[in-house]
Amino acid sequence: MADCGSNIQENDKVPGRVDDILYQPCIKEIMCQPCLSKDTKTVAGTFCSTCNEFQCIDCSGVHNVLDIFISHKLLNANVAHAIRCDQHQKVLDYFCEDEKKLCCSTCAIVDHSKCHSVVEVEKVAGKMTSPSSSLKEILQEAKENAEDIERHIITSKDQLAQNVQEIQAKIRETREEFMRIFDKLEASIVERAKSLQKETLCYLEKKQSQNEKHLANVKAYLETIHSIYQNGIPTQTFIAEQKIKNEVHVLCRNFNEECQNLQMVTIFLDLDEQLNLPPQSFTDYIPGQLTLKYNERKNVNAENKVMTLTVDSSIDLKKEWDDFKQPFYSGIDFLPDGRLVAVDYNNKKLIVYNEKFVKLGSCQLSYYPLSVVAVSEDEVAITSGSEYIIDFIRISKANKIRRNRKCIVTTKYDSICLKDNSQFVVGTIDYQIPVEIISSAGEPYVSNINFPIKAYCADTSACTYIKSSDKVVLTDIYKHTTYIYDTKTNTRVVVRDGQINEPCGVAISPSDTILVCSNGTDCIVELSQTGQVLSSYQLDMEYPYRVCVSHDKSFIVVANACRGNMKIQKFKISL
Repeated sequence: MADCGSNIQENDKVPGRVDDILYQPCIKEIMCQPCLSKDTKTVAGTFCSTCNEFQCIDCSGVHNVLDIFISHKLLNANVAHAIRCDQHQKVLDYFCEDEKKLCCSTCAIVDHSKCHSVVEVEKVAGKMTSPSSSLKEILQEAKENAEDIERHIITSKDQLAQNVQEIQAKIRETREEFMRIFDKLEASIVERAKSLQKETLCYLEKKQSQNEKHLANVKAYLETIHSIYQNGIPTQTFIAEQKIKNEVHVLCRNFNEECQNLQMVTIFLDLDEQLNLPPQSFTDYIPGQLTLKYNERKNVNAENKVMTLTVDSSIDLKKEWDDFKQPFYSGIDFLPDGRLVAVDYNNKKLIVYNEKFVKLGSCQLSYYPLSVVAVSEDEVAITSGSEYIIDFIRISKANKIRRNRKCIVTTKYDSICLKDNSQFVVGTIDYQIPVEIISSAGEPYVSNINFPIKAYCADTSACTYIKSSDKVVLTDIYKHTTYIYDTKTNTRVVVRDGQINEPCGVAISPSDTILVCSNGTDCIVELSQTGQVLSSYQLDMEYPYRVCVSHDKSFIVVANACRGNMKIQKFKISL
């Protein structure tokens, strides 16, 4: 059983989701200068341009009492700070039109002496017809996004609590079936669910705390902009906008990205179909799996990098003179040079095609082949449904085919894909573990993924591997389900969607999304690594069965499993 709660803090990023570290602007706290001269730190609220000092409320109060100070001009401290040079603490009197930067008299001499157009701010500001409100509108949008994030986090926390209660109710519904062992079993599952909830709440509260800080910064900027528009002269307005414009744009862009990738965290219980309790204490075993799932919120404005497919070529598979039956391609894959290799289960054959589906060569096999994967420039590995072997066959550039070696294995394998140069990820047949990682010599490795105990017959499941994120994908044709296992955190995402019916073959797209053959809907469904359905491609064939992607990421090929109308189609990929 995959207990997904133990590693959330260790790796709490979800692949495919934008990192939760937003841009953090700094609203500087300005100290009262008269108070500093008395070794006291007090936040300044105003700036007297005559005294040339930042002052707190108490120190500036003298301007309202003595007539001698009546002519002094007071500004909001943030406004005054905004129109001064951060480096030299002088008023920003100049604007470099070449570099689009504000500068004080020192900056103009030292940093912009070679620029062609350094003009006084008064001349530039004088050309402004009215203060721009775009920054205020952008900040208002950022404020709304921040508030949206806040509401979403609160909803997610409520949802977590609700999920734990639903899990508890689900267990109680099954109480009679488990009889006397169920009471202790319930306590065990709920304890783990609450542990997941506690760890996930820490993660959400961290995001909530960050969002509150960002929201405070947005409000501070809004107050500054509002004060400038209300009290500032055109030069001050122009200077303030120029100073904070870039920071505001970066802040808003990051808020927008965060909003587009909000996810609802849920916990649910997926019970195993067969409850085979081991001899150890039953409190150490849960007949199911607690799964922590991040459901990406769909946003109509989000730009998902999905594919478009265009038919490149297609052929119908007909029975040839040396065939016993109509061809059925149970496995397909590309060689690195673009040639396509297919294995025909019905006729025990391996066939090689060029890019236009012109047959280049074939050879007879002594067993029923199930799946094929390109291992190198000129070698493929084939699994068998009738023998305990993995067959390695060489295909030369001249399309001469010869057997290289046979690897004897202890389990029959269906689907096969490369994990790295020395390991395969394989789907098992009639074995209690549905997926294994094996060496090129056929030796199984101990995986850190706790797959559920379930045996699949041939043609009822397929698997593949995502190298960039170290994830294993598994389909279940009868449960209409696709599982995405994260080997780093030992968690899984369960994908059930109306667009996926009888999922068969799977492959990884050029953008590392998941392509699933939906046998029951005659389409290819594209999934994100977090389980979101990104798109669906209706095919001009019935019962798509296998899919593969070319090494240059330009094409995919789909083979079907339709009696009487067998075909393979090649599609051009566009992103």
